[in-house]
Amino acid sequence: MNNLAIFVDVQNIYYTCKQGFSRSFNYRALHQQLSQRGNIQHAIAYAIAPADDGQIKFQDALKHIGFTVKTKPYIQRSDGSAKGDWDVGITIDMLDIAPHVDEVILLSGDGDFDLLLKKINQSTQCYTHVISVECLTAKSLTDQCQIFTPIDTTLLL
Repeated sequence: MNNLAIFVDVQNIYYTCKQGFSRSFNYRALHQQLSQRGNIQHAIAYAIAPADDGQIKFQDALKHIGFTVKTKPYIQRSDGSAKGDWDVGITIDMLDIAPHVDEVILLSGDGDFDLLLKKINQSTQCYTHVISVECLTAKSLTDQCQIFTPIDTTLLL
């Protein structure tokens, strides 16, 4: 069986599933589907530090499923804008782990990751796989991945 590493951009998946389907993503179904395809060596969910009981319960559920949850604070700037993305953290972890697994699986539709996938494709033998909401995924990202799986009802609550 192939060794897999899963990297989830939680904010991106949350908002794109809500926008695309008005439903939530089913992390348990994802983990079950992928574990049938290979040995999950790493499953990392990148999220915003919990601010309420609902987020704490959600992150505890992710841990129970088998994800390592990495959090960072949500920053509200004085001009009203906000920042809370994990792009750099996801990039560093994927570059570190990709040489040691057969497939990296990115859950995000963010086109900022296209250069990351290009680099992994050029420098490793690792397959690059993107799972995201098809209509809300950057074409530049799907152009760089070797496997694209659109989120469908089997991965929704």
